[in-house]
Amino acid sequence: MSDICKNWTQWLKQTRFSHMNEVQIQQTLNWLFAVRDIVISKANIRENDKIIDIGCGTGLLSFGIIEKYKDSVELIFSDKFEDCLDECKKLLQECNTPNRTSFLQSDCLDIKLPDFSVDKALTRSVLVHIVDKQKAINEIYRILKKGGIYSAFEPIIKSNTRYHELTTPDEITDWQAFKDAEDDFMTDSNDPLVNFDAESIAKNLDIAGFSDGDVDVQDTPSSYVATRGAIEQWFNSAPSPDRPTSKERFLKYFSEDKVNNYILELQNALHNKMIRVTSKTIFIRATK
Repeated sequence: MSDICKNWTQWLKQTRFSHMNEVQIQQTLNWLFAVRDIVISKANIRENDKIIDIGCGTGLLSFGIIEKYKDSVELIFSDKFEDCLDECKKLLQECNTPNRTSFLQSDCLDIKLPDFSVDKALTRSVLVHIVDKQKAINEIYRILKKGGIYSAFEPIIKSNTRYHELTTPDEITDWQAFKDAEDDFMTDSNDPLVNFDAESIAKNLDIAGFSDGDVDVQDTPSSYVATRGAIEQWFNSAPSPDRPTSKERFLKYFSEDKVNNYILELQNALHNKMIRVTSKTIFIRATK
């Protein structure tokens, strides 16, 4: 894992927000809670359902389910990383709410449950960290009971606004070369962050065997004033503990001096300016 970000708990609680100011952090948290509620709603949860939160992280979905359904359902916190499960156990003890929960340390590509084990499977921003999305979706299909529902949310990062779209060639030395490099690493088939879109996920669901896979695409525009500090964080914040920063990605194409100059020129071009960016996301609902 990155020296910048030691584990998933640290990344979820700190690193992913490091490029944001307090207002942006609060806006992001409000948005995450809205995403949580939609994913839970699409799961159509019923009394005594057995539910698994795959890649639970620090428990956004799971604690939303507990808050709404308490002990009327059976809930499995599942994650590949022990630090995430430990954090969820700690939070569960603190919330002191009636619940029927268990913990499963398991990789999404090899879920340690028998076939036809659960009524509902939920994920949030999990497939985006897995190279082989088909294998992960096949596993989710396998553990669901007949008629079970998979409900999920994923960001389509390859469609996000790119650095070169915020500037012009007269503002950036070798603008075209940096554009070409960015276009290359943002379409890398071996990078789980960018190797998928709504169409490919729909195809994955169909291949796995889901009867009515629905992929709802949403565009989320936002505007904010860029600052030198925030721009520096764009390049130095890890997108996940196991993936390179933007600066590290560019260093595969250019010298460090050249990348540092690129960041400086971006700061000069965008500091104290209102910028507009767009992110594309999908909500998934599929029935076995």
